[in-house]
Amino acid sequence: MSTPVKTKTFDPSAYGPWAVVVGGSEGVGAEIAFRLADAGVSSVLVARRPEPLAETAEAVRARGVECRVVSVDLTSEGATEEIWAACEGLDLGLVILNAGANTYGAEFVESDMARVQSVIDLNITSPLQLIRRFGPALKARGRGGIVVMGSMAGYLGHADMSIYSAAKAFSRVFVEGLWLEMREHGVDVVEVILGVTRTPAMIRAGLDMDLPGMTVSEPGEVAEEVLASIGNGPVHVCGGEGNQKGVEFSSGVNRGRVVAGAHKRMKALRGED
Repeated sequence: MSTPVKTKTFDPSAYGPWAVVVGGSEGVGAEIAFRLADAGVSSVLVARRPEPLAETAEAVRARGVECRVVSVDLTSEGATEEIWAACEGLDLGLVILNAGANTYGAEFVESDMARVQSVIDLNITSPLQLIRRFGPALKARGRGGIVVMGSMAGYLGHADMSIYSAAKAFSRVFVEGLWLEMREHGVDVVEVILGVTRTPAMIRAGLDMDLPGMTVSEPGEVAEEVLASIGNGPVHVCGGEGNQKGVEFSSGVNRGRVVAGAHKRMKALRGED
């Protein structure tokens, strides 16, 4: 008989009084910062574009907590140290890495390797550097949490975005190992798997999110689920039964059928014939 898995709910006293939210200017990241503020947790928001970052920070402060901002490109040299410096002196107990994205799509054998590297740097190198920088302090603190936002794309290969899907697969497996290591020191770790979410970035990309039978989540819903899942690692699939079934299908052993079927669905999502 298997041992029941103990679950936890979000406890501000365990993760506060400060959090850093990387990718916190809009969409899911901003909604997470709002909900942290409502729970009394102040935040350091990190994003590349300064204007939406400043607007979100003001909205966070209006909820009665403090908020610092760092406008930086995560793939630039020194970005990790700049974020670390902005957190100096804070009792920071929660690191949320929400900035990964597919910034370049191309058939790999025809791709620009500099742009391929940028996808790797954003989705693998930067999160690893940030966790390596903040992790020791969390370990010494003896409590806290690390959240890495993942994607259902990481469960199988995709044409024209093979590097992104591979990066997300790497992230999930890495977090499973990190979860094993950090739980010995009172630090919760979870990879939160997102499906299709109606974020500003997805809207700007022009993806058709109204296909029949598609599970589409709203940023606020995802934010609530993220905070509820922090203590329930190593992996949490957002979006309910529909996305969970999708992950189960994508993990099947008949890889040709799985990958080809997902490819057909992706083309429909993009509005392609």
